[in-house]
Amino acid sequence: MSLRTRLLILVIAAMLVPAFLVGLRFVQNRTSEIDAALANLAASADDIASDLDEKIQGTAQLHYGLARARDLDTRDRAACSAFLSDVREEYPQFTGILTIDPDGSLFCDSLRTNRTLDLNDRGYFKQVKGQQGVVAVEPVFGRLTGLSVLQIAYPVRSDAGALKFVLLASFNLNKFTEFHDKRLLAEKDILLVDAKGTVLVAPKGGGWSVPVGGSMAGSDLFRFAAAPDGEPFREVTDPAGRTQIWGVARSPSIRKAGLYILVGRSKDGLVAAANRRLYEDMAILAVALLLLLAGLWILTTVSIGRQVGRLAAMAKSLGRGDLSARIPEPHPSGELGGLMSLLNSTAESLEQQRAAIADLSHKLSQSQKMEAMGQLTGGVAHDFNNLLTVILGNSEHLADRLAGNKELHRIANDIATAAERGSDLTRSLLAFARKQPLRPREIDIAEQVTGMKQLLRRTMGEHIESSFTFAPDLWIASVDPGQLATAVLNLVLNARDAMPDGGKLMVEVRNASLGESDLDVNGEPRPGDYVMLAVKDTGTGMSSEVLGRAFEPFFTTKEVGKGTGLGLSMVYGFARQSGGLVQMQSEPGQGSVVRLFFPRLSTPPNEEPRPAERVSAPDGHETVLVVEDDDMVRAYVENELKALGYRVIAASNGPAALDVLRQAGDIQLLFTDVVMPGGMFGPELAKQAVQLRPGLKVLFTSGYSQNPVKAPDGIGDARILTKPFRRKDLAAMLRAALSEPSR
Repeated sequence: MSLRTRLLILVIAAMLVPAFLVGLRFVQNRTSEIDAALANLAASADDIASDLDEKIQGTAQLHYGLARARDLDTRDRAACSAFLSDVREEYPQFTGILTIDPDGSLFCDSLRTNRTLDLNDRGYFKQVKGQQGVVAVEPVFGRLTGLSVLQIAYPVRSDAGALKFVLLASFNLNKFTEFHDKRLLAEKDILLVDAKGTVLVAPKGGGWSVPVGGSMAGSDLFRFAAAPDGEPFREVTDPAGRTQIWGVARSPSIRKAGLYILVGRSKDGLVAAANRRLYEDMAILAVALLLLLAGLWILTTVSIGRQVGRLAAMAKSLGRGDLSARIPEPHPSGELGGLMSLLNSTAESLEQQRAAIADLSHKLSQSQKMEAMGQLTGGVAHDFNNLLTVILGNSEHLADRLAGNKELHRIANDIATAAERGSDLTRSLLAFARKQPLRPREIDIAEQVTGMKQLLRRTMGEHIESSFTFAPDLWIASVDPGQLATAVLNLVLNARDAMPDGGKLMVEVRNASLGESDLDVNGEPRPGDYVMLAVKDTGTGMSSEVLGRAFEPFFTTKEVGKGTGLGLSMVYGFARQSGGLVQMQSEPGQGSVVRLFFPRLSTPPNEEPRPAERVSAPDGHETVLVVEDDDMVRAYVENELKALGYRVIAASNGPAALDVLRQAGDIQLLFTDVVMPGGMFGPELAKQAVQLRPGLKVLFTSGYSQNPVKAPDGIGDARILTKPFRRKDLAAMLRAALSEPSR
């Protein structure tokens, strides 16, 4: 394919969008024309109704004049009929004009039929007998003519108010409709229906199926016409498949008279004119496009073949993925030169985007790696806590039993010390995995850090200058104060180790609002309002490779024995578990800054919690239901409780514990693990347990929990004993839980 052809294809592709927009505009114009035609249906119906209303008013004036004519004030029936016949000659729109005696019998009429009629059953006659000075209107089929007419009755009364006779003019609805049908050039169908659904005047088109005098009361079209405030128009499809669109007059006076005026039009005819205009416009557009393409063909043939070749070569390079390709200078003036510059800038932009995508891919990989490591370390730490609970508890037993043997007693204490160090290690692992049991409180972070100033200064040493900056009007955040203190201490220790020859440490707390462009260490945007805690040092800094692994557990650049590599990972896990994020910046020789962001509380802080009371732990005598899925931990707890004097019932899961609670027997306290297999965790078990036994006390235990434990209603605050625990901690927490008053 030649370059000229390729350029023309490119131009054609570029023209598709404006061509589409122009075509869309044509379609919108067609839609507007159709909408206008639809609106015109209702307008035509209203116009016919307005004309009919004028005819009724004119007839009322005629009645008013006739009522005062002496020729009607006679009992000569022949003379009266002759007079009305002469009047009717002047008003051909009436099929007849007649007078009715107060007893409802026909006295005289313009047709001179001399018929005897009883009109007491006519609605207009009943209505007009009770009126004075106004007309009564009703659409009917005339008894003398059989034609559809609009009966317009007027009461003629004496000076004393007595009814002398009723003047009645039968307005010819057929002629009225024919007049308007001609006025509408037969493009629209006119349908007149009375309030009962009887067709008074039917459309003249061949598609109408209900004859004059027939009923359409149950049809969708009649329901549309009779609706007081309905839609402006309605589509109706006849049995032959032809679709008509109808509009109805909304004139209150005409509808009150019991007459519905509808104007309809074939849907095909409605859109035919709009379609014709659309086809004409599209044809003009197509011709214009063809002329434009012919001009472009000539232009490419005569003048721009070489420049197009340069563009094609550039396009080929970009197509092969060579984003370093550029069209060399000089560029021609005009659009082609602009296009070459645009391609060059596009290639440069794509090259930058490729680098950004590679960087984001690396950050995503880092985030997934951190998440996977968090899952692994959390699971390992959970199992370790169960093992350490047994080791720590049994080592205490050994120490008590071997108190007389100093060597074995020391070994038992060493086992307990090692277990506690293992507990610290698992606590750090759980912090990184974001599964440590947090006890968040609504605190002022600056106030919390202020209370640590002396500790931090002693930790850093005299060779490091420290400064603390707290912004005014700080927001409140929900944070575990103990874990916050540990995180700050870890950051300060890392900063101290990065400044062996001295330096400056700066701690800052201020409000911060992050947007979509503010990313955490994993490259994720987390917009919102936060309280920021920053720790900045002037130490050695880190390279980009070290910075990318700084939050991995067990990764450290310190010498063997001088660091576990869990400090920053614990800080990272604590911040994420608290709903916040971490940012870190560092360059070799330029120091480092770590920023922790904690979400701002949207509600005012609650009152400070009451300080924990010291609880003595005497031996117990109550019955405790122990629920623990780990066999060794369950056996250890059972033995410890029995040694403390409690009666113990043990269960390995929630359903088994509920079975025990459903049986008879006194149970004062439920001691349950938080996380258990089988689908029922400790909080859910506690909720169902207190429903079975409202006075039951609850104590939770856990090696980890992703969310703060919430106690069910009726048992007060959630008490939780963190694994591993010592015997004295178990005894104290049991007494505290049993001493808690029921709520």
